[in-house]
Order: sequence, then structure tokens, then C-alpha cells
Amino acid sequence: MWFGFHSEPARNLDKTPVAMYHNTMVTKQHNSTPAVLLEVERVQTGVRIEKRMLKVLKAVAELKDMSLGDLIEGVVLHAFEGKTPFSAETLKEIEQFKKIYGLTLKASDSHQLKEKKR
Repeated sequence: MWFGFHSEPARNLDKTPVAMYHNTMVTKQHNSTPAVLLEVERVQTGVRIEKRMLKVLKAVAELKDMSLGDLIEGVVLHAFEGKTPFSAETLKEIEQFKKIYGLTLKASDSHQLKEKKR
């Protein structure tokens, strides 16, 4: 799988390579119950996200052997239900990734971030 990230203006998006996931399914079985797969329609998006945060998310996705999109969907679905998306063990691993990539942002920093001028 190839990941392409860039800082080109939006007018050049028709020529920009992006990560594509085709037929990606992550299934987990809990308590020996077969997983039920729900069919959904996914769309490609060009979301901008803080650089170190993306590195941590990609590391967690790799650790869990899932795509970045699947990880983000899981986090969002848990948040929508007011549930924690990660176990205590995974949270410890995330803390290590945050140290490795220098991510010091906290939840209280959300909606207060300003992009660096280039």
C-alpha cells in the first residue's frame, strides 16, 4: 500500500496520488461469535491533520494490523457513543508513540491549533 502526502494547493488534487483502500475489511471475533460484516460506502477524503498526530495514528494502526481509515472509523464510532476506543494497554503504547514522535498536544488543545506558515 502506498501513502502519498503533499502540501500542494487544492487546484492540483486531480494529479495528486493518495492512499486508496479497496475491499479492506477488518473483522474481529469476540467470545467465539462470528463477526458480522456491515457493508458501507467509503469515500476518499483529503483531510488535513497535525503531522505528529498522524504519525501516532499510523503507528497505532500498524500495531493493530489495520488500515488508518479503519482505526479512525473505530475511534469516531466509540466517541459518538461516549466510549473509550482504546484499552489500557493500547493507551500505554500510544503514550510511547507520542514520546517517539514528540506529540505533546492534549484534548484541551483541540480547536485552538494554528497552522505554521511556510
